[in-house]
Amino acid sequence: MLSWMAWTWPTALIFIGIFSAMGVLTLLEIRHPGGDERKGVLGLVTTRGDRLFISLLGAVYIHLAWLGIMGTPLWIPLGVSILWGAFAFWKV
Repeated sequence: MLSWMAWTWPTALIFIGIFSAMGVLTLLEIRHPGGDERKGVLGLVTTRGDRLFISLLGAVYIHLAWLGIMGTPLWIPLGVSILWGAFAFWKV
């Protein structure tokens, strides 16, 4: 049924993680409406959803840059992406 795409466990885990994060943000929005707006170091007023998007976009760029410059393995950019995500939710 899904033979048109090469689904692997790492790919499935990425999608599960993204949809889980969106689910958690949805539950937080239901419990505490308003998106937890704040002005961060970039001078932008962001909500939780904005910070998730910024952290995911940053993780993609970190991985693409690593692949372009260094190649594999991807454990180091994974760690850098996790640190970027923590920074994005903390300060952006």
